[in-house]
Amino acid sequence: MTFLTKSTLVLLAALGTTAIALRAADVTENFEANCASCHGKDGKGETKAGRKAKVKDFTDKAYQAKFSDADAMKAMKEGMKDEAGKERMKSYTDKLNEEEMKALVAQIRSFAK
Repeated sequence: MTFLTKSTLVLLAALGTTAIALRAADVTENFEANCASCHGKDGKGETKAGRKAKVKDFTDKAYQAKFSDADAMKAMKEGMKDEAGKERMKSYTDKLNEEEMKALVAQIRSFAK
């Protein structure tokens, strides 16, 4: 019985590690598919679209300190508009679920480390 328990634990640990790796891959894929065209793969926002939309540099720790996870979630859920009411960022509720958005917030946070 002890052997089965240890084997089961090893298997579960391996599956958990695989799930975490897949999850990280999914987050990267989601960022690249939905965010990188403006924010850049590196989070600096130095793309043509990013400069046009005046996106913030996610690698800037001072900027990161100014906005909360709730602010980031709100931007993904509701989109963002400039002072004139023109859309700067669309809502992603049709493409991303709550868990995916939370994972993207963690991804955004990782750029400033």
